[in-house]
Amino acid sequence: MSDLDAFRTETRAWLEANCPPECRGPLKGEADMVWGGRNAVFPTPAHKVWLDRMAERGWTAPEWPAEYGGGGLSREEAKVLASEMRRIQAQPPLYSFGVWMLGPALLAFGSEEQKKRFLPEIVRGEIRWCQGYSEPGAGSDLAAIQTRAEDRGDHWIVNGQKIWTSYADKADWIFCLVRTDAEAPKHLGISFVLFDMATPGVTTRPITLISGKSPFCETFFDDVRVEKENLVGTLNRGWDVAKHLLAHERTMIGAMGDAGVGRPLGQVAAESVGLDEAGRLDEPMLRARIAELDIDAAAFRLAMERVGDQVKAKQAHPAMASMLKYYGSELNKRRHELVMAAGGSEALEWEGERSKDGQAARDWLRTKANSIEGGTSEVQLNIIAKHLLQLPGA
Repeated sequence: MSDLDAFRTETRAWLEANCPPECRGPLKGEADMVWGGRNAVFPTPAHKVWLDRMAERGWTAPEWPAEYGGGGLSREEAKVLASEMRRIQAQPPLYSFGVWMLGPALLAFGSEEQKKRFLPEIVRGEIRWCQGYSEPGAGSDLAAIQTRAEDRGDHWIVNGQKIWTSYADKADWIFCLVRTDAEAPKHLGISFVLFDMATPGVTTRPITLISGKSPFCETFFDDVRVEKENLVGTLNRGWDVAKHLLAHERTMIGAMGDAGVGRPLGQVAAESVGLDEAGRLDEPMLRARIAELDIDAAAFRLAMERVGDQVKAKQAHPAMASMLKYYGSELNKRRHELVMAAGGSEALEWEGERSKDGQAARDWLRTKANSIEGGTSEVQLNIIAKHLLQLPGA
């Protein structure tokens, strides 16, 4: 038996023994997601147990170094863990911008003190982060940010506004781009800083989307004190950190293409259109579209793994993140279009206990933002055309 086979056997046994029954099976919706933080909410007590057990092994961030609380697994071992979790339909123990975005940036650019301070808390789900990037006048042109950080010796005073700050009203800390040199060229003079959302002068205001709900907020900074020790990377070179993090954010958003929530589409459709004599969906066109989506999702999962291997080997092109973000966004939108098609007219219900207050319709409308957030699809296609396909500019 190879070392990897032995690891699979051990991992399978541990997951069977430690993943509670309540934490197995498809997520029913966002209410089942565990985000951690100071005010963590758990769907059941078992979800807290599941998080604690996985965090104790570092398996909420399996490939991070063990010295910072991670699992210290190799890429191959992490893939085994993921496949064994899928086998028993184990739900993710933690959803975290800290794991997906900030952690990789800290590992690449953070000081040793910052890594030891923040990474173990992220792994344990004790701190919830939000991202302070976009501003009303700086969306796709992110380098145009105007939030200012005025030097006051041992600290900065930050003033400005961010927008589309996901879960800012629930976050404990923010990783934020601020302008520390107003005279420097646009992409210079930007710094990457961290600060507590409970700091005096920080306020948030939710933004309601077409779905009637939203994770997004406007975030305002009025004379917010930020300590110099919370600068990540080099002063005025925050754009380097920002680009590194954006690659992880786009990969994270793209992963939605492989993150279906709820029952298989075939089961949903069967309740509306029924089955034929052979036990298949009694609607050939819908059946074909669902099969096509399943095939594309499987291919996308393999592409995600391949790019992950290339990243680990330092062979991945930076623009690959844009490819994953674009295709994953489109795949997720297709999935929810099919949920609506499979659900028939009942899927259009907007309120009521039967539809869980119109969850299917609201989730479908929410996916329209997938092609905007994290960099619009148009921007991603331009990056792919220019940097991957080497097409000439207009």
